[in-house]
Amino acid sequence: MSRSAGCCVTRVGRRHARCYTRSVDLFDHSHAKKGPLADRMRPTRLAEVEGQAHLFGPDKLLSRLIRADRVPSLILWGPPGTGKTTTAEVIARETAATFEPFSAVLGGVADLRKILGAARERARVYGKRTILFVDEIHRFNKGQQDALLPHVEDGTVTLIGATTENPSFAVNAALLSRARVFRLEPLGPAELERLLSRALGDTARGLGELNLEAEEGALLAIAEQAHGDARRALSVLEVCADLAHAAGGKLRVADVQQALSSKTLLYDKSGEEHYNVVSAFIKSMRGNDPDASIYWLMRMLEAGEDPRFVLRRMLIFASEDIGNADPRALELAVAADQAFARLGMPEGMFAIAQCCTYLASAPKSNASYEAWTTAQQDVRERGALPVPLKLRNAATAAMKSWGYGEGYRYPHAEGGHAAGESYLPDELVGRRYYEPRPEGFETRIAARLARLRGEGPAVAPERGDGEDA
Repeated sequence: MSRSAGCCVTRVGRRHARCYTRSVDLFDHSHAKKGPLADRMRPTRLAEVEGQAHLFGPDKLLSRLIRADRVPSLILWGPPGTGKTTTAEVIARETAATFEPFSAVLGGVADLRKILGAARERARVYGKRTILFVDEIHRFNKGQQDALLPHVEDGTVTLIGATTENPSFAVNAALLSRARVFRLEPLGPAELERLLSRALGDTARGLGELNLEAEEGALLAIAEQAHGDARRALSVLEVCADLAHAAGGKLRVADVQQALSSKTLLYDKSGEEHYNVVSAFIKSMRGNDPDASIYWLMRMLEAGEDPRFVLRRMLIFASEDIGNADPRALELAVAADQAFARLGMPEGMFAIAQCCTYLASAPKSNASYEAWTTAQQDVRERGALPVPLKLRNAATAAMKSWGYGEGYRYPHAEGGHAAGESYLPDELVGRRYYEPRPEGFETRIAARLARLRGEGPAVAPERGDGEDA
């Protein structure tokens, strides 16, 4: 393995189109101009990183840990193109540990065992630490993640995992408890514009040798359409540069529009069309159109979307847009998620299709979502309002003498419901958060709540739509 700045590196390509079996020095840029612009422009030190000031500011924890060469096991969580791999490579350049990249997609158990064995031997013979970078760690199943745990615990490796998924769901609790989680945010348009400007003028790694001039607004147009993804922004710039170079050396806004409409970028998972199709899928289900919903579902899956991403969206939709209008919707979404996890491809797709058509056809209500947001706003704006004395627990005689529990009506003593009673803080008495919609099962909930609130009889619930026969 090649050595540089005290760091030994085995390189695995960012997109994992190829696995390199030979050692490649991350610091060797002799062939840099042959790679994609996004790879060539990767920062090589902290000072070059755009954005992520909450992580890389001089007084921030991660920045201090890197400079002190005391990087613990950590999980880098963020959308595509926000710098997870770059962060790992910057750590490689500024640490004295050996850096071992590993792809959770292409790497096998035998490859991982080989890396762990070498790390153990390196620590025993040379007293040298090893940083194991696992890209797309959410692709590891539970058994694979469990296999890493003892090696992280005993210090054989310092784990750096990169994921686009919420670590709370994508990483085992035991492994997560032994790592710090750092969230990377999408880059803002101004940050992306600075990155693009630097790439356009960089003669060593960027496009400086083309001597291109950017029309006013062209770089900003790319930045705004990249949706925080630096890799996508640089990829679009590279296409635009080819167009501009062929047309006389000026990068125009028209070139940007042409590059953005190119079919090669049509369903970049980090790009605009991805979000457009996802939006169409959600809005079709919300609009009670199962035909459009299944079409947009297939558009995503046929383009290579991760089915688990679709399942998560449907889980969210079942609660946010259907809620108590049909409580079975969430049950079906959870069941579809479990069925896919058990069956895999292709049989698990049938459960996804069933769930999609059911959610699109079910009665809709966002009353629970509205209740959540309104209550959250009150808590944040009004602070911790005191608990009414009647609701406090009179655990001691002293508490009872202070009025704790006095006036509390025990619902079971009144047939299971204390009509007209209030349980909110005194300042919020009468406040309504949950207002059931006249849809499906929520019509029955609305009638019952009207009675309990002492508001008189409600309209009789409609039959069907979420009711049991």
